[in-house]
Amino acid sequence: MYALHDAFESLRVFLETGGIVLVLIAINIFGMWTLIFERIWFFQVRYRKDKAHTLALWDSRRERRSWPAQQIRTALISKSREALNDRLSLIQTLIAICPLLGLLGTVTGMIDVFGTMANFGTGNARNMAAGVSKATIPTMAGMVGALSGLFAITYLKRFAQRESELVEDRLTTDH
Repeated sequence: MYALHDAFESLRVFLETGGIVLVLIAINIFGMWTLIFERIWFFQVRYRKDKAHTLALWDSRRERRSWPAQQIRTALISKSREALNDRLSLIQTLIAICPLLGLLGTVTGMIDVFGTMANFGTGNARNMAAGVSKATIPTMAGMVGALSGLFAITYLKRFAQRESELVEDRLTTDH
């Protein structure tokens, strides 16, 4: 129980050190990873059922070469591709916001440093160090969040592209 309390206390001190911008970065990263895990769950559970249904629907057709059949094939492929790519652009946006929030943290931290220098001169090293810490921690957190998200979105986009191509190949016009 004490370990959990110590962990939360350490997290609270870390968030206070980085300022309000670090809290915004944490919220952004939490939302980004929530969507990433939702997509992974979708690919592993829900999409398999949707893909099986799409393939079964196409396989149950007798005629596949006419113009209406080709339109149905195109619609099935499009629906599958849309489901695969859903929320990926939102995840990419959240990834792009991470370094921008980090930069905002840098600016607010440096404003604190300059405010300390204006009030106390360069003689108050402790307050200046606190401002520099407030400037660098959000920058680092924004970059770490963006990099972790980039690895995840690359995997998700590749999986979506590969699955989309597999569905398109499986919906053949031969019959």
